[in-house]
Amino acid sequence: MTELESEKIFQDKIDREIRIEPRDWMPEAYRKTLIRQISQHAHSEIVGMLPEGNWITRAPTLRRKATLIAKVQDEAGHGLYLYAAAETLGIGRNEMIDQLHAGKAKYSSIFNYPTLTWADIGVIGWLVDGAAIMNQVPLCRASYGPYSRAMVRICKEESFHQRQGFEILLTLSRGSEAQKRMCQDAINRWWWPSVMMFGPGDDASPHSEQSMRWKIKRFSNDELRQKFIDICAEQVKILGMVLPDTELKWNEERKHYDFGAIDWEEFKNVINGNGPCNKERLAARVQAHENGSWVREAAMVYAEKRKRRENKKVA
Repeated sequence: MTELESEKIFQDKIDREIRIEPRDWMPEAYRKTLIRQISQHAHSEIVGMLPEGNWITRAPTLRRKATLIAKVQDEAGHGLYLYAAAETLGIGRNEMIDQLHAGKAKYSSIFNYPTLTWADIGVIGWLVDGAAIMNQVPLCRASYGPYSRAMVRICKEESFHQRQGFEILLTLSRGSEAQKRMCQDAINRWWWPSVMMFGPGDDASPHSEQSMRWKIKRFSNDELRQKFIDICAEQVKILGMVLPDTELKWNEERKHYDFGAIDWEEFKNVINGNGPCNKERLAARVQAHENGSWVREAAMVYAEKRKRRENKKVA
């Protein structure tokens, strides 16, 4: 069978909503696209633990501390699911991690911003996890089986994270004047970076069209961004706060909110490693990886001993 014939069969399976599994034939470009997307997603979950982990020891109550610890643990689990899904495509976990530490692999630009106050933790839950859910729910129907199955559990947990974040903000919005100011300040700082999470506009997104044809993605960047803005523009009213966009206005004709121009130069600057916390985040990950080397080595030695013990029993 020629490669052209194989590609035709492959695309036919995609069109008929048949999942592609690890042992199925797939175009090399499809495999590389998935490795890039899934590994970036995994890196984002792991790096995303850092801005929130920074507040575990400073959470205002024991309840808040416990729920934040649980959330950070969830993010670690998400990273593990995704690394495992990427490994089914023939890339090793160490290789992916080395790419991250060397600055060759990307992760979500949003995690290069600092968490200055407790309200930032609430905004990360409401806006950042909200944008993530908007991106990730369609991935539960992605054409690659291991990726789509991993996303089912991830999305359930992210939904809880979003509600947790909104509840933090709702509490602050009903508190003292200082707490209300803190809430609004956090929304002001995180709104535009959250809107940028969907990536560049459709006309400037080099991978979107092909990813949609392969049904890795189901909606374009601009479609998801519009849906996110429409939802947040209504939810912010419950908080009694405002979104920092003077051009945000309901368009009766479009049945959507119009919104202001996005500063794509800032987005590019952060993506290219020049954001407020890029170097800090990467250095923290490298240090954590190096400090944990003895744990990985001990686990490998234990696994080998256990394997030898089991082999002796069989023999």
